[in-house]
This record gives sequence, structure tokens and C-alpha cells, in this order.
Amino acid sequence: MKQRLEALFAPLLAVVLAAGILWAASAALLPTARENALAEREAVFRTLLPGSETFTREPYDGEGTAISAVYRGENGYVIETVTAGYAGDVTLWVGVDDGGTVTGLMTRDLSETWGLGRSALTDGAFLRQFLRTGGDAQVGAGVDAISGATVTSRAVATGVNAAVAYVTGADVSSGATEWGG
Repeated sequence: MKQRLEALFAPLLAVVLAAGILWAASAALLPTARENALAEREAVFRTLLPGSETFTREPYDGEGTAISAVYRGENGYVIETVTAGYAGDVTLWVGVDDGGTVTGLMTRDLSETWGLGRSALTDGAFLRQFLRTGGDAQVGAGVDAISGATVTSRAVATGVNAAVAYVTGADVSSGATEWGG
């Protein structure tokens, strides 16, 4: 019986020790991981809003809008928007200069259909259509939808227009801006 307990105890002890070592390593690396994620985000923001080097998150509750976060740069904003797509939310980072012109766009996250709406992540030709727009992006009127993914395309247009509306102060709720869908 004693040998049987020892035979069970040794592997259990090894698993507990391994878990402890992994937890300690994870806890020790957490600050570095956070710093790396912040540096990566800052690099992406500099690409989306050329001419800005530092970004400060501004307080914004986002209640009732497509906007979930606002980051101020030296010459504009990077706005995070979340809009309803076909199969789930579409999250964007949109660079908008102080004049209200889109300077960059990145699809941050989406849950759209593979082979259709999912291509909004990587379809450069589709995303480039929104550059240099000023809150007037509309699918079917200057913006070509991704083939088979009109709802996703409209979600992107809505997010871009909401970001521009934030920067320009347009009253989106009253219809003062043109929406993408």
C-alpha cells in the first residue's frame, strides 16, 4: 500500500511543482507582456495617424454610440469603434486627423463568415476606399462592398463615419452625417 501511495504522490508532486513554476514565470513576465502590447499598439497608432508620436486615452463612455475608445495624438485621434456586422461585432481602429479626414484604418477584430465578411480583416483594396474620406463613406455610393458581404461592409462604413463624426463634432444622432448603410 505504501509503495502505491508513493507511486501516486511522485507524479502529483511533479505536476504541482510544474504548475507553480509556470505560474511564477507568468507572473514575472506579465509586466513585460503589458509593455510589449502597449508598444505594439503605439506603433500601429503611429501608422494609422502619421505625424503623431504619442497617444493618450481620453475619457469617453461610448454610451449609445459605435465608439468604444478614444486616443488623442498630436494631430488627431485614433478611434476604436464597434459596430454590428453579419455574424457579430466588427471592431476597428480608425485614424482621423484634426481636419476630419481618415488617415488610416485597421480591422481589429470581427466574427464574420470565413471567405466572405472575414476578408474585411485583410482586403486592402476594400479598406483603402475609406482613406481620405470625411464621414461620408457609404456602401454603394463611392464604396464598393466586399462581394457577398454587404452587411460587413456597411458595418465598416458605419464605424469609419462614427469616428469622423466624433472628431468633427457632427451630430450623428440627428442624421447630420451620412451613414454607410
